[in-house]
Amino acid sequence: MRVLVIGCNGQLGSALMPVLARNRSLAVLGIDYPDIDIADPHSIDLVFGGFDPDFVINCAAYTAVDDAETNEDAAMRINGLGPRYLADECRKSGTWMVHVSTDYVFDGSATSPYAEDETPSPASAYGRTKLAGDQAVQELLPASHYLIRTAWLYGLQGSNFVKTMLRLEKERDTVSVVTDQVGQPTYAADLATQIGLLLDRHPAPGTYHGTNSGEVSWFEFTREIFRLAGADPDRVLPTTSAEFVRPAPRPAYSVLGHDRWMQEGLPEMRPWREALQQAFEDGISAD
Repeated sequence: MRVLVIGCNGQLGSALMPVLARNRSLAVLGIDYPDIDIADPHSIDLVFGGFDPDFVINCAAYTAVDDAETNEDAAMRINGLGPRYLADECRKSGTWMVHVSTDYVFDGSATSPYAEDETPSPASAYGRTKLAGDQAVQELLPASHYLIRTAWLYGLQGSNFVKTMLRLEKERDTVSVVTDQVGQPTYAADLATQIGLLLDRHPAPGTYHGTNSGEVSWFEFTREIFRLAGADPDRVLPTTSAEFVRPAPRPAYSVLGHDRWMQEGLPEMRPWREALQQAFEDGISAD
């Protein structure tokens, strides 16, 4: 089976490439911008013509959440139009598509985990642009797509919350972190393994939530980061979203349900604490 990974140099793509490489039944090509521009149908056509994939995994995205509030057109080009063009090419060539999405398609007002079939209601420009891409994939590839929503992603490559907290631990005596945003920290290596499982087992198409299990606030998550780094967790001080205003609203509750995996006879991802411990064993650092 021939697998094309778009966004192979990003946080998830870089974790996905070695996972797929271990499967000898797969021929894998990783590609990233500028070698492909998913917002340019001609660029997509050239890559497909040269590789003829059976599966496309789209890890490319405009992820600058705050910048999207004033640059929604730029975000829509990558997050909305790009997936539409990719899905259209997949439709024409009979290719399956794995598309990675986000918890930001929900407004965060829930008090229990969002089910896979929950109606989205984004509260930010980033969420709106991601939802546009999701809907295009669902519309054009109803029977040949996997839509994977993830949240609070971190990994060994790129910038992320864990690396930022490790850097601040070295630079500051204390760090203030919000207590009123709850979600699911997700290790990119674990999500990559879960995507590999989809390709191996090929369950029914549709939406799956790719997050480590459990839930935690950013504040408690940071305390655990400090503990694993050998620092005093009491150096992490509580604050609220009202005291830490950002251009884009953050969902207060970003916990995603995992029922679909169990319905398909597949395991959900492991608890976030175990995944974070693994990240430290794998050598995550402030860089």
